[in-house]
Amino acid sequence: MTKSPKTPPEAAGFEMTMTRTFAAPRELVFRAWTDPALLAKWWGPTGFSVTMKRWIPRQGGTILLDMNAPYGAVYPMGGKFVEVKPPEKIVFESAALDPQGKAIFEILNSVALADLGGKTRLTLHARVLRMRPEARQFLKGQKAGWSQSLDRLEALVIAMSS
Repeated sequence: MTKSPKTPPEAAGFEMTMTRTFAAPRELVFRAWTDPALLAKWWGPTGFSVTMKRWIPRQGGTILLDMNAPYGAVYPMGGKFVEVKPPEKIVFESAALDPQGKAIFEILNSVALADLGGKTRLTLHARVLRMRPEARQFLKGQKAGWSQSLDRLEALVIAMSS
């Protein structure tokens, strides 16, 4: 049994769980998480776009992308996949990167997809593993950012399943 790392005291309060039910089959929702072209259509808050560099959804696979804000800022993100179990589970570490490519904060994200007979219940759990003091300003918007991303994912998979 692998021991999960403890959340550091400075990261207290930066853990969240969100659950959504999508009117789309689980296989399609899983594909939207694992196909880089589909992911680029919904990843990030409303108004953001993504420049996909690497999204290799397999254990040990790498993540590298830029989240482009509508006001011109670019937010680089890196990470790696910890576990991918089609079509039910995706676990990955993600990190917001500074201009030198160093992590500002690192988060362990777990996505569970339950089949509800043509619908999908998605449960997202995100827990900060490490953070620098300046990360607080970014992490305060984590819940709103994920909520908007999941809204965009929902719109995509509903359109694709119609």
